[in-house]
Amino acid sequence: MSGFSIDWLDLREAADGRARDNALRDQAMRWLEVSGSSHQNPVVVDLGAGTGSTLRALTSPTQHLPTWRLVDNDAALLAEAERRHGATHHIEPCIADLASLSALPLDGARLITASALFDLVSEHFIGALATALKAQNQQHPVGLYAALNYDGTTHWTPRHPLDDAVLAAFNQDQRTDKGLGPALGPDSGAVLQRLFTQAGFRVYSASSPWVLDGADQAMVTELITGIAGAVADNPDIEPSSLEDWVQFRLSKVSTGTCTVGHTDVLALPF
Repeated sequence: MSGFSIDWLDLREAADGRARDNALRDQAMRWLEVSGSSHQNPVVVDLGAGTGSTLRALTSPTQHLPTWRLVDNDAALLAEAERRHGATHHIEPCIADLASLSALPLDGARLITASALFDLVSEHFIGALATALKAQNQQHPVGLYAALNYDGTTHWTPRHPLDDAVLAAFNQDQRTDKGLGPALGPDSGAVLQRLFTQAGFRVYSASSPWVLDGADQAMVTELITGIAGAVADNPDIEPSSLEDWVQFRLSKVSTGTCTVGHTDVLALPF
């Protein structure tokens, strides 16, 4: 799976925090708290953990429970997560290839979490994960909290004539293989809900859009250049037209707005 820089992960974290659906996040935490009577220290397995953004979203420095098993294929990101949280949280960093589901350290987990991950994976991956967690439920209950799954929608103000074409090309790129099979991209939220429902989970979902404005100039600038890079080779977009779109968008980062749709999903066993 392609990696992400610490700078980008830090840049987007405030927007991610605003976007998360509070009710669904709180429901996930209540699921963990209910286990307190039977699990002195419940385990959360965070897939694609990066520097620990999901940990920061769900806990605080004064909360020593649960144990966070942080799983990523990037040793530098995990080292940064341990540097930031090793003194305040129970951390188990785990370097693993997410493409090998059977090798992931899911045993004993009360909750599997992931943020901005499942739009990068294939339908097969999600189906296999749902099957694995269903089997694990026979030993003890385990749920899934998957936040910030891109839903394929982006709305800019002010508008530019190329917005729709750029979005279509970007969504096409989002469905290419990112190292975990043909990526679901905009379909990830719907596929998560369908496959976990079929596997016998109670599934809840909520909208969690990025809502960005002039206060997010640095992030929006990176978003514009990232989108442009992703669609640069698309034959449906002329390079000169794309450059015009980029320059227009960059000129509006302090006064315009950008809303990028996401979906949060919580799946709990009956």
